Amino acid sequence: MSGHNKWSTIKRKKGAIDAKRGKKFTKIIKEIIIAAKEGGPDPDSNARLRLAVQNAKGANMPKDNIDRAIKKATGADAESFIETTFEGYAPCGIAVFVECLTDNNNRTVASVRSTFNKHGGNLGTNGSLSFLFDRKGIFTIKNEGYNLDDIQLEMIDAGAEDFDIDGDMITVTCAKEDFGSVNRKLNELGIEPEEAGLKRIPNDTKTLDIESAKKVLRLVDALEDDDDIQYVYHNLEMTDELAAELE
Repeated sequence: MSGHNKWSTIKRKKGAIDAKRGKKFTKIIKEIIIAAKEGGPDPDSNARLRLAVQNAKGANMPKDNIDRAIKKATGADAESFIETTFEGYAPCGIAVFVECLTDNNNRTVASVRSTFNKHGGNLGTNGSLSFLFDRKGIFTIKNEGYNLDDIQLEMIDAGAEDFDIDGDMITVTCAKEDFGSVNRKLNELGIEPEEAGLKRIPNDTKTLDIESAKKVLRLVDALEDDDDIQYVYHNLEMTDELAAELE
């Protein structure tokens, strides 16, 4: 099952870009706030909040920060965020899918459109590119001396489609419908993922020359720097040659 995980490939070889974000806590806090506001402040009875807290712990967010975010969501002055998505093309026809949490949709629309235009892309209509991406459950786990054969079998039984090992990191992929069962199995095994969630995985990727690929990644980088944007997905093939250029 290992070696063919598109999310693992994209994520692993885009490390140089991801390292520059520096805003992960802000994005996680927004997810905690919207989850707590929608389903209540108790992670035990709020699956979305439980997942957000789990991801916060995986990112080494201090417990005080997590508690403050939950209290902020349930207070009288709680911020209201809406979830919205954008679809468009980067240079050279690379598809880009953007997921946002924003408290001002007009600001976000203007910002996203401006970023696409500035970097040679163009914003499309919602639904125009969604067929290019599959929603999959993705679990990123730090290998802490686990028996990998046993874990792989347990993951397969729970519904995992792929089990990818890269150094000390394990990436488990499953169908959207099996996300809950895989997450429960990890909990039963006492394994806490560093990150877990539903991601949009390109069902096909496109290879570009280095300079064209860099133009695409400059757009991706600019989008990821926007505080209103949670995730940016694309179908650019992250080749070894491109990864080397980014190091």
